[in-house]
Amino acid sequence: MKKDLIKEEYKNKIKLITHYNQRYYNDNVSEISDKEYDELKKQILDLEDKYKFLKSKSSPKLIIGYKPSKNFKKAKHKVPMLSLANAFDEKDLINFEKKILNFLSKDKDLKISYTAEPKIDGISASLSYKNGKLVSGLSRGDGKEGEVITSNLATIKDIPKTINSKDFPEEIDIRGEVFIKNSDFSRLKDKFANPRNAASGSLRQKNSDDTKKIPLKFIAYTYGFEKGLVVNNQFDYLKKLDEWGFKTNPLNKLITGIKNLIKNYNEIEKKRSNLDFDIDGIVYKINEFALQKRLGFVANAPRWAIAHKFSSNKAISKIVGIDIQIGRTGALTPVAKIKPINIGGVLVSNATLHNEDEINRKDIRIGDTVTVERAGDVIPHILSVDLNKRSQNSKKFIFPNKCPSCGSKTIKEYNSSTKKSDAVRRCSSEGYYCDKISIEKLKHFVSKEAFNIDGLGKKIVENFWSLKLIKFPQDIYRLDFKKIEKLEGWGNLSVKNLKYSINDKKKISLEKFIYALGIRHIGIENAKILSKYFNTFVKFRDFVISNDYTDLINIDGIGETQVNSLKNFFSHKTNLQVLDELGKILNIENAIIEKKNGLLKNKTFLVTGKLEGISRAEVKSLIEENSGVSVSSVSKKLNFLIIGEKPTKKKIENAKELKIKIIDQEQFLRMLNKTS
Repeated sequence: MKKDLIKEEYKNKIKLITHYNQRYYNDNVSEISDKEYDELKKQILDLEDKYKFLKSKSSPKLIIGYKPSKNFKKAKHKVPMLSLANAFDEKDLINFEKKILNFLSKDKDLKISYTAEPKIDGISASLSYKNGKLVSGLSRGDGKEGEVITSNLATIKDIPKTINSKDFPEEIDIRGEVFIKNSDFSRLKDKFANPRNAASGSLRQKNSDDTKKIPLKFIAYTYGFEKGLVVNNQFDYLKKLDEWGFKTNPLNKLITGIKNLIKNYNEIEKKRSNLDFDIDGIVYKINEFALQKRLGFVANAPRWAIAHKFSSNKAISKIVGIDIQIGRTGALTPVAKIKPINIGGVLVSNATLHNEDEINRKDIRIGDTVTVERAGDVIPHILSVDLNKRSQNSKKFIFPNKCPSCGSKTIKEYNSSTKKSDAVRRCSSEGYYCDKISIEKLKHFVSKEAFNIDGLGKKIVENFWSLKLIKFPQDIYRLDFKKIEKLEGWGNLSVKNLKYSINDKKKISLEKFIYALGIRHIGIENAKILSKYFNTFVKFRDFVISNDYTDLINIDGIGETQVNSLKNFFSHKTNLQVLDELGKILNIENAIIEKKNGLLKNKTFLVTGKLEGISRAEVKSLIEENSGVSVSSVSKKLNFLIIGEKPTKKKIENAKELKIKIIDQEQFLRMLNKTS
């Protein structure tokens, strides 16, 4: 790899981690999971170790947290609030202890004692006491300088304002974590994404009276500056904190040996789901203060402490119920309602069970203790069941043979291709006669990929349907806006904007119209193929009315499954009526005929990441309109990889290996003689 490319890669990663820090520490938003963040941090540090010419003031070696917010006064910490190195497995812990022994020139058989302190996922704070009185409170900030949030911290009942113990130091900075219990968070979840964000947002209220209304807790675990502290080790210090009136973690332990640390880690991980507060790992500190002092620090972290992180994409919870959701095509999807658990910074209370076969295969039951997995933006799912914790009275879950919404028989269709019954059970009703299917069809109709009607989101669709303002797609264009204006939360302006958005989307391409109908097995690509075949809405309508689907099987890209799906969909009078009425209301444009000699002729493209002001579907359309080809994976056949915000790292790496040209949004638009 060339030097300039290495520098560019490093610069981009630094820019990315700085952005995530700002969002996490100042905006209380976790854009990525802890695991993803730790991986990015490791990549940066590995690059710095490998290439000595890489330097940045924003390196994770130098930066702790993020610069304090401008909304508060700032003050320096007398002793910096440092970050910790991370361990993810037993190997990391063995290396951690090995480095300690080497530094101290001690025999490898020396038994080192550690405090094992579960790490609460909250907001770090430092409390300064003089002569037993609380005089100030700071946030962590960038580790060197924090925000002065004394009045907000003083509202927390767990924080003593005055301490009268004779052995309390003359001066000391008591450090700990501000957090919200999961049971308390249940009342706040409409305002915040997770308990950590709730704690952070509450501490940053300008008015401490607002902070007082939030049930914040504080657990103490260490100290910064001190004058007159009389204890010699961490475990005794934790005991002293209890004596002085501070709350400490009840799960703290004094442990000797890596094997015992691992044993304790596994025990705590099992208890994690039953705790009323979120923990994301266990912090190990060498117990003896004398050894801590000798070991000192490396970069911005102590040599004598490490954080053993839990898996950020897995957690143990309990199934409290199983709900059946019904999709726009009638598919019945089981969803496990689980005891809320924090996975990778997200509070998870639902997990997909996929289908009836999956439930039977894993024998999942209500009341089971389960391992839940969440990866990236994928919906969390049940990984496994702990049979040892299953109640003797538990019963197998029986999948409904009648639709929970309309009472119609549920069926598993026979798949002629696989020669097996489908895994998915479906409602056998005629679509709009089932309330749940009707609502989901409407949501699909107004979605971004279909009509993309601004101001008509999922919740509003549900509300309008329940008020009997809409039942069929054509009802959207006949809405009684005078009635809507009288509804709570609706004013003249919002109604005016909605009216404009609906009228604006009366004009639509044939391919998007076909897709918007919500026909099973007819996604955007198949809709595109059909639109090019029929070219006009009139020809499409006349064809489905004729009920002769013989010719469709000869269309490249359309198979027996799609033909049967179209035939079944339009065999219902309601769907034909919807088609006919929409045809009278809308301006459905003819299919776009691709340019034979467009600007992108014989060139292939792939998009990764989020683009600004333009959807992937629109980019794909632009490519095809200009004789280019849009592909779904990186291969030797690919000519250009278009990257946006948060691109897939693997795709970029593969493209570089294959020497494929990587371009951004602006460069792509220039190829089309457009500007971004």
